[in-house]
Parts: sequence; structure tokens; C-alpha cells
Amino acid sequence: MKCDILLGLQWGDEGKGKVVDVMTPRYDVIARFQGGPNAGHSLEFNGIKHVLHIIPSGIFHKDKTNIIGNGVVIDPCIFEEEINALVKMGLDPVSNLLISKKAHLILPTHRLLDAAQEAKKGKNKIGSTLKGIGPTYTDKTARHGLRVIDILSPDFTSRYNALVSNHKDMLKMYEFDYTEVLPKMELNFFEALNCLKKFRFIDNEYEVSEYLDNRKSVLAECAQGTLLDLEFGSYPFVTSSNTIAAGAFTGLGLAPSKVGKVIGIVKAYCTRVGSGPFPTELFDATGEQLRTQGNEFGATTGRPRRCGWLDLVALKYAIMVNGVTEIALTKADVMSNFETINICTAYKINGEITTRFPSESDAEIEPVLTPFKGWQQDISQAKTYDELPPEFKMYIQYIEKETGTKVSIVSVGPDREATIFR
Repeated sequence: MKCDILLGLQWGDEGKGKVVDVMTPRYDVIARFQGGPNAGHSLEFNGIKHVLHIIPSGIFHKDKTNIIGNGVVIDPCIFEEEINALVKMGLDPVSNLLISKKAHLILPTHRLLDAAQEAKKGKNKIGSTLKGIGPTYTDKTARHGLRVIDILSPDFTSRYNALVSNHKDMLKMYEFDYTEVLPKMELNFFEALNCLKKFRFIDNEYEVSEYLDNRKSVLAECAQGTLLDLEFGSYPFVTSSNTIAAGAFTGLGLAPSKVGKVIGIVKAYCTRVGSGPFPTELFDATGEQLRTQGNEFGATTGRPRRCGWLDLVALKYAIMVNGVTEIALTKADVMSNFETINICTAYKINGEITTRFPSESDAEIEPVLTPFKGWQQDISQAKTYDELPPEFKMYIQYIEKETGTKVSIVSVGPDREATIFR
């Protein structure tokens, strides 16, 4: 059996949560492989919106196994909040959620360091979610982070105190006063560890391999988006983990030979949260219209998202580095009122036309736009592809032609029912 991978092909917020939720009935296991509470996967069903940050998006299906992989970083406090919300809905996440022993813990001082480092950057700030993600991954690569399995160790408190002592020294260097807030944060942290201990800790590399060997279907779920990848995104305005398909290899212990389909999620336009290059960004009323109609505000931070036209240069790049086999196109219903819709088909950099995504984050890019006639009608009630307006079908066909990749799923609204499979 092969493991399918589902990931975002833009700067995040593509609608991965909804698509995972819709696809979960086709799989036995949903496994999240990177990121942490900086993610905000929104799902909507029965008229209610749900936002997950750490827990895989298949959790609402009681008969499916969900795994938090070793590549994920976990804030016990946020994890407990998510679990409590699920329990209030009548779910029993302890029964179908497994957690990697090797997943790293976000400590209170990681969050404080995140805030201190971002404040120090001033105008050059990256736009961090301030959830402690970067400092946690830094400790992981420096080989002195704390993992989930460590909370069962009799010397956990002493190891915690040793790491926090180092963090305090760093906070003093940043002239960041933590004395008032840290005691309360630590109290909440240690209380939340009791919630974490209720779950079964696993060696996910063995578990995933055994599921596949036993003919169980597995979907690997990504957070953020390809263009925020630590290696291949618009560095340094990126996240601290690998958001591309290769991240599933290290974030789950998945062997490359075990990969089946790679499903890329693409919003019908582009958005970005925080700083960094955004070639098709709209600063006019059109951009504001996209933001308003699309409710483009961060599920994690609440910050307004920057909005712009679909960028085919960036999309082709993302498809290439991930080996995408099919596309899920989301939020096309947001664009139903536009008379003209543009797609960026090339960049002009220093007077030269290119179709390559540049490595330089400070490159002055002028997008080359191709206009399309808008569909100007409500598509949110469409149940089949044939019901979609011809202008929208032309938009889809153009994306398929230019990328060489089939659009196999079309989302026409936030609810799980508003999904068309082709």
C-alpha cells in the first residue's frame, strides 16, 4: 500500500483542513507530519466552523486513526484546549489519536523567545505567529530540545529547568522582561502535560510502516504551504520546518518508495500572512474585496491576509518540487463577483521576463498578467462539474494546461458538502 501526501502549494491558508476532512472517509489513517500551533486548519460542517492547530484534520471521523508525527512541535496548553473542545462536541480523541514519542515540546520560554526575537528585528520582522515554533525547532536541531517521551522520565523537571535556564539567559540578552508572565505560563504548561499523558505515545515510523504493510490506507497531512518551506520557500520569510512532500519522509519516517499520490491544494487566488515577497499582491479595492468576500483573516493569529491573483510561476515551482500528481482547487466561490480575473503567467525582473521562481527574496518583481472573463454567478450550490459556468471551466482548464496537472477536486464553499470530485 502507498501513502498519499496532501499539502499546500502557496503561502498556506489554501484550505487543507477542509480537503483532508472531506477525503478522510477514503483513508484509514491521517498523519500530520510537520508544523505546530502556527497552523490553523479550518473545517466547516453542519453550519459550524472548527479550527485545528495541532491535531490532524481527520479527527472528526471517529472510526479513523489520527497520528501526530515526530516532525510536529506540540504546545501542551494549546493541545489541551483543542482536546477539550473536541470532548465538548461528544468526541473521544483519546481513542483515535496517537502521538509520536519523538515530537518536540514547545515550552513557555520558547514562546517568550519568539516574541523577543521578533521584537528585536523591528522593521525586518518575519511575521512570526509568536507560538514559539522557531525557537523550538532551533533547540531540536541544536540537539537539546525536549520530546514528548521525555515527560515520562523521572528527571523531566530537572531537564526542563536546565533548558529554561538557557532560555532565560537569552531573554536577558534581548532585554526582555519575563518575570511576571513566566510563572503563570509554567503553571499552565505543567497542568497541560497531564492531558498529554492520557494519549498513547508511539514510534510512528514503525506504526506507519506497519499500517501500509497491512494494506491500510494512509494520508499524510501538511501544514502551512510550499512557499513557506525552510529550504525552498521565500527565505528568510519562511516557517521553521519542511512543508514540501519530502517533509513527510522525515516527519513521519515514511520511505520515499512508499509514496502514492501527491495532492496539492491551490486557492483560486493567492494570500499571504506576515512579511515577505508576494508578486501578485493587490493593494486596491480588488484586494480588499477578495479579503472581505473570502474572510481572509488568519485562523491562528486573526491577522488580515494579504490578497492577490493566482501566481502560475510560483504554482509550477511548487508542483515541481513536490511531484504533485493532482490539484484540489479551493475558494473559487469567493471570485464569483469579478468581471475580470487575472492570472500571473510570468515575472519581469530587472527588465527580463522569466518563468522561474527566484531565490532572492528582495527581487523586484513585476507580474505579467493574463486576463480572464469572470464567471459572475454564484457557484456555491453546484454539485457536479457540469453545473459550473463555462468561464470557470475555462479557468480550470487553463490551470491544467499550464501546469500539466489535473484539477481533481473543486471546492465551491467552506462546508464539507460543497465539494466536487472529478
